[in-house]
Parts: sequence; structure tokens; C-alpha cells
Amino acid sequence: MQHQYGEQPPNGPAGRSAYRYEADGGPAYGPAREHRAPRRRPGRRTGRRKRLWITGAVVAVLGLAAVPVLNAFDVFSDNGDPMSFDRPRTDGGTGGSGGAGGSSGGAAPGVRMPTGPQAQFTTANTLDDGTKIGVTTLHGKKSGFTGRVWVWAPKEYYEDKYAKSAFPVLIALPGGPGYPVNYWMGTDLKLQSSISEWSKSGKSKPFIVVMPVLNADDKNYYDGSDIPGQPKMGTWMSDDVPDLVKANFRTFTSRDGWAFMGSSSGAYVGLKQVLQHPDRFKAVIASGPDTRPDSPLWRGHEKERLANDPEQLAKHLIARPGAPDVHIAFQIGTKEGGRAKLESFMKKIGKGPIKTRLQVIEGGGHNARGYVRGMNEGTMEWISKVIPGPTPAP
Repeated sequence: MQHQYGEQPPNGPAGRSAYRYEADGGPAYGPAREHRAPRRRPGRRTGRRKRLWITGAVVAVLGLAAVPVLNAFDVFSDNGDPMSFDRPRTDGGTGGSGGAGGSSGGAAPGVRMPTGPQAQFTTANTLDDGTKIGVTTLHGKKSGFTGRVWVWAPKEYYEDKYAKSAFPVLIALPGGPGYPVNYWMGTDLKLQSSISEWSKSGKSKPFIVVMPVLNADDKNYYDGSDIPGQPKMGTWMSDDVPDLVKANFRTFTSRDGWAFMGSSSGAYVGLKQVLQHPDRFKAVIASGPDTRPDSPLWRGHEKERLANDPEQLAKHLIARPGAPDVHIAFQIGTKEGGRAKLESFMKKIGKGPIKTRLQVIEGGGHNARGYVRGMNEGTMEWISKVIPGPTPAP
């Protein structure tokens, strides 16, 4: 059976662990070039010399007809080359105000300037507007897990008027294995370009989009949790990934500027993180979500499993005096199952500090492309009303 890229597996551990992504009849895991991890190169200069040599040879033989051939082989691409999210200085260098490790002088209250240390990013993809998706390998100090994280910053992030402003963060989680690639790092799903367009029209804040791997491998589901005896994927998501962002980007000091989004199993992890850590994260977009921890790795650890159950977490939050409000935007397509169960779940948890909304996507299935469409049809605007945006300098 063939699936569109970004389509989700059936619920339940058996369906999850056995599922492999395919798209357009291509091989599993990243059939489209946008989803593949950058090829390792012997060095930036060596790679460039090789590309120039290939370019000269092909052009000499084919002339103008060489252009599509060169494009096919990524000769003009800088994927895999070192990149930085630093703002360029006026002298042409990098690391100016607002870059990773930049000075915090002049920052407004509530703004956290990058704390460092600066991560080493390489280019994974480039959008039509010139902004880049970078990737780095994060060695999680608190979880002990090492994995890749992709990050994209909107065009506004580099503008002088926002040099001392914080930007909201959206941690985007995939469905399926979520390893070794987070499929939101691909440009074909148009998450980042859509956020750019939505922010121009006022539908969305200009989020920094952070895309970590979801699981520790492609054989098991860890439910974004610290399952006893397993890699601490809960701590990876709640601590290590946000710490990477704080070290390298201008962010809000309060939880108001932090949100999750995810599809299927990724939606479960985002939902759980917000309910489990409402003092750190304010909102989540949960599309076609799993709503219970169902990894087979929980076997023998029922107490810990219940401590990571969104329904139980919601009960504790509702009963907590003075609990902070959290905002949960659910999405589901009319061509996928589970709507009745999702609406029942929403009735159970949508009380007190927990604010919920359901976006029904007409004709939508259990896939990422449909969920991006739902975000355009109302979800992103609803979430952006409770998440602050950057403030331009006077």
C-alpha cells in the first residue's frame, strides 16, 4: 500500500512500529530530496571545488542544456554547508546584535538574548525567500540522548527593527517513526513558507520553527516520555530542545512564547508536554492525535504510564489552584476516523484553565498536508491570538 508523505500510521503500537513512510511511489524515509539529510561532504572548500569542476565539465559538453542536469545533482545547492542564524553585522561579518552569543545589552524586559554556546548548523534546505532550514546534532545534557534538530527562522528575525526582540517558538513534531528525519524539515509540506505568508496577512505570528527527531530510533515509540530503562525522550523534548533554542535564538523568557504542534503520535507528544509542563509551554496544535500513551515499552511500568497520560494530566491541571491557562487546538479531517473519540476526549479535558478548539478539515485525511491546510483555515489564527509576537524597535 502506498502512502503520501506525511500520512500517519494506524493508532496503536503494532501499527506504529511496523509502519514505514512512502511517498509518490518512492522508497521509505525521505523519498523527496527535501526530506533527505544533507550528504556529508569532506569539507566546504573541497565540496565547492568539486561542484565547480563538475559545473565546468558539464557546461562544456552540454551548454545551456546543462542547467537541469546540474540542478538534478544539487550542484547549485549549498545543502550540507555550514550556516548561521546570526544577524550580519554592518562590517559584513556575523555574530552581531541578536546572534547566538550576542550581547544582551538593550534587550527589552521579557526578552532572552541567546545565551550560548553557539551550535554548529549546516544547511538542510533553502526556501524561495532565501531563508534557510539548518540542522545540528544536539547532545542532550539532561536526557543523555543525542539526536538531530532542524530549525528555521522567519525573515523578520534578521530585520534590524527586531534586533532586540524575542520571537515565539513552535516545536513541530511529526507522526510516524519521527526518526532519523523529522518530515517537517522538508519544504514540500510548506509549513515554513505558509507561516511566512500567514504572518504577512496577520493570520500567524512569525514563529521560529524547531523540528527535533521524535523517537530515539526507528524501531520503537517512546511516547515522548521518560520510560524507565529507555532513552529519556520526555526530557529531550521538554528540556534539551528548548535549551538549544534559548542558547541560539532570541526568545521570550516566559512560557507565553512557547508552543508545540504535531500530527498523530507527534500530536500526542506535544499535547502531553503542554499539559505536563504548563509553566513552560502555553499552547499546542494537535492534529489527528493519539490521546493515550500506548508504547509497548510501558509494560511493567503502569504508574509511570499513567503519569504521562494526557487525560490524567488534564485532571491534575484542572484541579490545581491558580493553574495557568493552556490552549489546545485540535484538528481532524473528515476522511480520517476517530472524530467521535476526539470530541469525547475534548469534553473531558476542556474545563477550567484548559481552552480547546476543534478544526474539522473538509476532505482531509490523516496526513500532514491536510493539517497544514487546517492551520490556514483557522487554527493558526486562533493560536496566534494567545502567543506574543516580536516587537519592533521604536
